[in-house]
Amino acid sequence: MRRALYIGRFQPFHLGHYKAIEWILSREDEVIVGIGSAQVSFEPRNPFTAGERALMIWSTLRGSGMIEKVIVIMIPDTISEHSKWVCNVRTFSPSFQVAYTNDELSRMLLEASGIPVEEIPFFDREKYSGTRIRQLMAQRNPAWRALVPVQTAEVIDAINGEERVHRLYKLAGLV
Repeated sequence: MRRALYIGRFQPFHLGHYKAIEWILSREDEVIVGIGSAQVSFEPRNPFTAGERALMIWSTLRGSGMIEKVIVIMIPDTISEHSKWVCNVRTFSPSFQVAYTNDELSRMLLEASGIPVEEIPFFDREKYSGTRIRQLMAQRNPAWRALVPVQTAEVIDAINGEERVHRLYKLAGLV
């Protein structure tokens, strides 16, 4: 059985991420979804906690029937100590045979440690962008709801996430 690793910040988990997991599972038996920057939250770029992001992912994948083939884990950053990041990945993750990422730094670090890396096709990247979704939320524009799974929107609503993003952007002078 082959198990793959897919790392992202998932701020928030959107339909592009969902399609990426579907695509990986069409090639691999299982996928580990690694929530990167797990220790960071309540920032404009990272407004949601690791637990909130895990709930977004779990709720969505449970509803799709994919959850039996997915393991959700948290991976904290190593704050500019890139050589330690892959050690964190290996420590916090079950074993895997291949990693999937389109992030060039992650690719370089994983490959330098001998981990095979594959790219994921982008699924309407301009539309499904965490940055764009957070900007819409900061503007209180309900268009963000069409870009995330229903279950993700439900988690965001339950934590008053749109208001949180708006306030974080306002504090940072971004709206």
